[in-house]
Amino acid sequence: MNQKEFFSSRWALIISTLGIAVGTGNIWRFPRIVATNGGGSFLIPWLTFLFLWSLPLIISEFAFGKTARKSPFFAFRFFAGNKYGWMGAFVAFVSTAIMFYYSVVSGWAFYYFYSSLTGNLFDAADHLTYWNNFSSGYLPLLFHFMAIALSSAVIYRGITAGIEKVSRTLVTSLVAILFILLVRAVTLPGAIEGLKFFFTPEKEYLLDYRVWLNALTQNAWDTGAGWGLIMTYAIYMKKREDVTLNGALIGFGNNSISLLAGMIIFSTVFALGGDSPLAIISETGPANTGLTFIYLPSLFGKMSDYIWLNRIFATLFFMALSFAALTSLISMVELAARSLNDLGIERKKSILIVGLAGFLFGIPSALSIDFFINQDWVWGIALLISGAFIALAVNKYGVDKFRKNLLNNPDSDLRIGGWFNVLIKFVIPAEFIVLISWWLFSSTSWDPQWWHPFHRENLGTCLFQWGIVIILFIILNRLYNNYKKAGDY
Repeated sequence: MNQKEFFSSRWALIISTLGIAVGTGNIWRFPRIVATNGGGSFLIPWLTFLFLWSLPLIISEFAFGKTARKSPFFAFRFFAGNKYGWMGAFVAFVSTAIMFYYSVVSGWAFYYFYSSLTGNLFDAADHLTYWNNFSSGYLPLLFHFMAIALSSAVIYRGITAGIEKVSRTLVTSLVAILFILLVRAVTLPGAIEGLKFFFTPEKEYLLDYRVWLNALTQNAWDTGAGWGLIMTYAIYMKKREDVTLNGALIGFGNNSISLLAGMIIFSTVFALGGDSPLAIISETGPANTGLTFIYLPSLFGKMSDYIWLNRIFATLFFMALSFAALTSLISMVELAARSLNDLGIERKKSILIVGLAGFLFGIPSALSIDFFINQDWVWGIALLISGAFIALAVNKYGVDKFRKNLLNNPDSDLRIGGWFNVLIKFVIPAEFIVLISWWLFSSTSWDPQWWHPFHRENLGTCLFQWGIVIILFIILNRLYNNYKKAGDY
C-alpha cells in the first residue's frame, strides 16, 4: 500500500473527481429523461435517490480507495475477503466496457465541436441527414481514436501533471461555459415556459413507479456512483483527506451541473422549438442522439438574429459537451490502467495496453449504431449490479466498523450517524432487488424473445454477457487465490 503520487490539494481532488461525475449523462441524457418522466415531477425522486443511493456509494468508494490504495479487484479482497475479488473485477470491467463505447460518444462531441467551430454544421439543410452521413461513414472511427488517444496521453503524464492539471482547466471551463449559455437561454422569449415545466411537479407522475425507477437509474448513471472510478481516484488522496465531505461535494456538485444543463436545454427548446417542444426533447433519435446531435444544432441557429453569434453559442455548447465527455473518459482509462498496474504490469505499459484495447474494442461501436446501442444497454444496466456489490463489500467488512473507523476518524470534517448503516444494510439492497425484479418481470412481459442472447436490447443479451464475464472472473479469482498466501490481498 505504498502510494507515491497524490493529488496536490483537496480542491484538486474535488475538481478531478467532479470531472468523473460530470459527463455526457448530465448534458446529453438528463434532459431527455426528465422530459419523458414528467418534468419537475422527476426531480423529486431524482433528488431522493441522491441521498438513498448515490451519496452512500460515493462515500464508500472514497473510503475503499483511500484505505486499500488499490484498484477495485484488490480493494474488494481487502474489504470483503479474498473470495469476493471477482466482484471488484466485475466493477472494473463494467466501467471499462463502457469506456469502449463512451470514447465513441466523446468522438461524436469532438466532431460536432469541430463542425460548429468551422461553420460546417450550419451549412447543413437537414441535420438528421447530416448526422446519418457522419455516423454511417468512417469519421466516427477517426474521432473515437482521437478521444482514446488524448485520454491516454493525459493519463501518461501522471496524476498531478496529467489528470489534475487537465481537470482543473476542463471542469472550470465547462462550468463557465454553461453559465454563459444559461444567461442566453433564460433570456429567450418563451424560456419561462420551459423553466416552469422543468421545476413544476405533477401528482400523477409522482404516483407512477416507473418515474421513481428511472430516477434511480439516472442518478446512478450521472453521479458516477458504483462505477469504481471514484474508488480509483481516491487511491491518490492524501492520508489526512476527509472522505465524507468530499463525497457530499461530488454528489451535490454533479446534480447542480445537471440542473444547470436542464435549465439551458428546456429554456432553449421551449423558446425555439415551436408547437411541440416536449416532442423535441424526448425524441431519442438514433442511439439516443435526437436532441443533442439533430435538433439542438437547428435550434442554436435561431438563438439570435446574428449568424455569427449563433455559431458561438453552438460552439460553446459542443465545447462543453466535449470537455464533459473527456474528463469522464480520462477516469475510465485511469481505472483500467491502474487495474493492470496493480496486477504487476508497469504503469506506462499498462496505459499503452489500455489505449490500444480501448481503440480496438471501440471499433464495433464506432462503425455500428446497433452494436453501440447493445453495449450501452448491457453495461449501463450493469452499473446497478456494481453498486449493489459495493454495498455488499461494506456489509462483509462490517458497516458499523466501516463507519466508525474509516468515515468518522480524526481526519473527518463531517460525522456520519447510524443512518448510513441503515442505507447500506437495508435500503440500497432493497432498491436493487426491487429495480432488478421489476426489470426482469417487464422484460419477459413485453418481449416474447426475451431469452435470445443476440438481440439488441433485451434481457437475454444482458444475462448472456454478464454471465460470461462473472463466470470468467470467478474462475480467475480462484486461480489467483491458489497462487497467493492466505490474507495477502
